[in-house]
Amino acid sequence: METFKLSFFLFVLLNIFLCSAEVLFIPVTKDASTLQYITEVGQRTPLVPIKLLVHLGGRSLWVDCDRGYNSSTYKPAVCNSTQCSISKSHGCGDCLFRPRLQPGCNNNTCYIWGENPLINTYIDRAEIAEDVLAVGSNPGVHVTWPRFIFTCLIYPDLMRLLADGVTGIAGFGQESLISLPNQFALNSRFTRKFGMCLSSSTKSRGVIFIGSDPYYTYNPKKVDISKNLVYTKLIKNDRGFLLSDKYYLQVSSIRVAGQDVPLNKTLLSINKKNGVGGTKISTATPFTILHNTFYDAVKTAFIEALSKNVTLVEPPTNQFGTCFSSKNIKSTNTGPDVPVIDIVLHKPSAFWRIYGTNSVVQVSKDVLCLSFVRQDQTWEPSIVIGGHQLEENLLVFDLQRKNIGFSSSLKLQQTSCSQYDNTILG
Repeated sequence: METFKLSFFLFVLLNIFLCSAEVLFIPVTKDASTLQYITEVGQRTPLVPIKLLVHLGGRSLWVDCDRGYNSSTYKPAVCNSTQCSISKSHGCGDCLFRPRLQPGCNNNTCYIWGENPLINTYIDRAEIAEDVLAVGSNPGVHVTWPRFIFTCLIYPDLMRLLADGVTGIAGFGQESLISLPNQFALNSRFTRKFGMCLSSSTKSRGVIFIGSDPYYTYNPKKVDISKNLVYTKLIKNDRGFLLSDKYYLQVSSIRVAGQDVPLNKTLLSINKKNGVGGTKISTATPFTILHNTFYDAVKTAFIEALSKNVTLVEPPTNQFGTCFSSKNIKSTNTGPDVPVIDIVLHKPSAFWRIYGTNSVVQVSKDVLCLSFVRQDQTWEPSIVIGGHQLEENLLVFDLQRKNIGFSSSLKLQQTSCSQYDNTILG
């Protein structure tokens, strides 16, 4: 009976959505002070614009309901309802923490874990609810979901480190049925596929494409940036706490200037007992994090491959450990002319090439730093690919086929992630 209820509920949702385009465009802005990637949607009745942190591994869209969530269409999920089943709720109960009922704290409702990836903090009572959600922008369409499932939180601690004005998280997890891409795919015009193209600029927006490719930018001619991608399988990590929605992939080696870097290959795989190790992609991490031994090996290889007339300098910031003078480094269309770094995937011929625009960062007028961070990753993924390395690249997440595609830098095609709308060019 429960299976029938779930199927009927999904059928009803599928048929109340209205859409006139196959690709939905969700603009993404890079916050200048925190380097976080932020999107904005409309929610509630009447509609209110809300800013959300883009979190690739998030299970749901969650919002802060502690400071005045007002909506005539808010509906908490009743215990044992289909919404609770879809959300894979782990608990159900009554409001225990507030003197009166409110969004985020109701009786006889279910909840899941809420997460803030910036502080690695979890709350076990994120209330499941439904409300109106409006999303999309030019050159796509504006789509309204009357009953979008999300989570409502009343815990101020979970708001820590979010950029100014951000009141929640947009979760793009791969497994959860209530993540944004999986709920969007209930619309027959969309698929369980999305492309992410983050802008390197804090003044122009990047985009997340919802639905099947092709995905276009302009230079000013239309360019299909979804052509010639390198694909590899997504790996499910279900050995650790709430890891099944994170995006893991197999990395077999790292090359600097065409030469393999000596790495402990055991750390490149996910530990089958505890889920640590392996390689994860995170939009909540500004720069790629490497296991201590990996960082040392990459640093050594990178320095050796630099031109002999390049001078190493003392890092002006504690964030980066390898810095050098930019005075003798030429500029190219893919950034500073430094050794390329290849993230080698499931086989030697399948690799994602990182050029200077993504491998280094300008920290002062004449100083560049290797934009990778050395960190103890004993109980974490050995590699966490961060936002700076992803910028001006297209990543395509095919959740149906369980694979991910990488472009190289879009600068090779004289375009960028911010040029997805030709009406704003020039």
